[in-house]
Amino acid sequence: MKYINFLLVIFLLTGCIKDIPTPSERKNSVLSLATTKNFDEIDISTSTFSLFSLQKPNINCQNKNLKVYIEGDGLAWLSRTIISKNPTPLDSTIIKLIFDDNSECKVYLARPCQYIDSNICNNSFWTNKRFSDEVIKSFDESLNILKTKYKNKNFTLIGHSGGGAVATILASKRNDVDLLITIAGNLDIEKWTTMHKISKLEGSLNPADFSKNLEHIKQYHLIGTKDKIIPKDIFLSYYSKFSKKDNIKYKYFDAEHNCCWEDPYKKILEELK
Repeated sequence: MKYINFLLVIFLLTGCIKDIPTPSERKNSVLSLATTKNFDEIDISTSTFSLFSLQKPNINCQNKNLKVYIEGDGLAWLSRTIISKNPTPLDSTIIKLIFDDNSECKVYLARPCQYIDSNICNNSFWTNKRFSDEVIKSFDESLNILKTKYKNKNFTLIGHSGGGAVATILASKRNDVDLLITIAGNLDIEKWTTMHKISKLEGSLNPADFSKNLEHIKQYHLIGTKDKIIPKDIFLSYYSKFSKKDNIKYKYFDAEHNCCWEDPYKKILEELK
């Protein structure tokens, strides 16, 4: 098994596997914080997966822009060779960002099999098939369900790490995405696996292959200068695929892959007002 958990080195964070909080404990921790921020848990059922979401009650988003925050890969691996039995995140960067966003119209979407128990879940959907057709389809259908509910005009998609890949592929397939924002986004998985000398993500789509469909979409990419998991070369490879770059903005920040994105993101939100 060549896959490497670049997203979280568990032994460094916890000391040993037995100290990792259970999936229920991880979920309860998020729900406890979500309650203080006036978010409700709502599971969205699609034809492929049910997706855990956090949504604010009694908000009016009709004909407005709805921000959708998409989770990263979560706890995909326990070590270099041990796949996690449950990918529910230990410490979510994107949840911190949505809680800091003062916008009214915003929704959090977890990735398949995070925070939810389902018979359809197998570890391929948080390893090699994490960006598969089935996964992207579940997000596409979720956006349709959200649009029916909120009657919003369009979407801003925001994704961290692997969530940036999902957001980018999703944006390429829709005509109602007004803005794409990625934070430490994995935007060229072919380049990423080659760089780290790990197995290809067989069964996954590559965001960098959709440049033609993305040229008309406004994009803003945040890159960490201390990010050793998804360094700037991944973004630059993605960027090089575009013949038209007018709609693409990017900035470098003094941040690591999973750390210290709150202040940079607040600056971007202020800039975009």
